[in-house]
Amino acid sequence: MSTWLFDLGNTRLKFAPLNGDGRVGAVQGTSHVEGGFDPDWLERLPARIDTAIVASVAAPALRMILLDALAARGAQVQLAQTLPTLDGLTIAYAEPARFGVDRFLALLSAHAEGGAALVVGVGTALTVDLVDAHGRHRGGRIAPSPTLMREALHRRVAQLAPTGGVYAEFADDTEDALASGCEGAAVGLIERSLREAVAQLGARPRLLVHGGGADALRAHLPEAHWRADLVLHGLARWQRASAGLAAPEG
Repeated sequence: MSTWLFDLGNTRLKFAPLNGDGRVGAVQGTSHVEGGFDPDWLERLPARIDTAIVASVAAPALRMILLDALAARGAQVQLAQTLPTLDGLTIAYAEPARFGVDRFLALLSAHAEGGAALVVGVGTALTVDLVDAHGRHRGGRIAPSPTLMREALHRRVAQLAPTGGVYAEFADDTEDALASGCEGAAVGLIERSLREAVAQLGARPRLLVHGGGADALRAHLPEAHWRADLVLHGLARWQRASAGLAAPEG
């Protein structure tokens, strides 16, 4: 049986095989391009896939491109969904459908490792979620990522470059000041969230950071654990736990 995991975000698609021992295999990825994905991404998939476990927060058109490609390989597709409780994790949202599945899966993976964790995703948005040692989600935050901040500034003020610059505490160049301000805003929000987490929990949680934009923040968060594939590992947990829920008793 061939089982593959797919994490379809707003800017990238990441995918990996799920090995027979439940471990996530080698991870590959591709960027979105206008109207779909990079042309060569299909060549990296096997000709036959039995089961595809998909998490998607992307636009419906992109999701359909992925689902059509998987159907052409004979895959039985399972779309991961946020649930009120699963595998020892209970989310804070009263309406689970309003809690992004990527955030849910990242929390599943974090909780499986044991202990409290502050989980930060850096993609199009910056998301921060706190889960305690008992698997209780304490809630979270959503803000623009540094990349989105730069793009938004550029759209409003064309002379402000959307990329470039080097972080400095007090920059003496506009591009450096932009990089410093946008990255610093993200770091400041994470650091404040850590302080508030300590106040709520009475102890400092692990800081887990994932997402395509996380690299820009690494130098500023020395205590962070970098988990590029946290959502894919959460998908593996979701698949196993969901199968257990569906299994007949006895």
